[in-house]
Amino acid sequence: MNVSVWDTYVQRKDGKIMHFDILVPSQFNDEQRILDFGNSYVSSKTFEASKLTTEICNFCHIESAPESVIDDISKNGYSIIEMENCN
Repeated sequence: MNVSVWDTYVQRKDGKIMHFDILVPSQFNDEQRILDFGNSYVSSKTFEASKLTTEICNFCHIESAPESVIDDISKNGYSIIEMENCN
C-alpha cells in the first residue's frame, strides 16, 4: 500500500515543537479530515498543544507503507509516526 505522508509541526504550551507525520492512503486527499486525525492524536497527549492548521500540516511525499502502518490505517483510517517532542 502506498501512503501520503503529511509532515506536521505543532507548538506545545511548554514551548517545545512536536514533529510527527500523519500517514493516510495515497488516494485520500480530504485535508480537513487529515487535520482532524492529527488533532485527535494531539488531544490524546497529556500536555496541551495548538490545534493543527494547513500552515503546520503539509503533504510531503508518497511512500510504500510497512505492515504496522497498514494495520493502523485499517483500524483507524490513519497512522502517526512520532518524530520529536511527542511524549
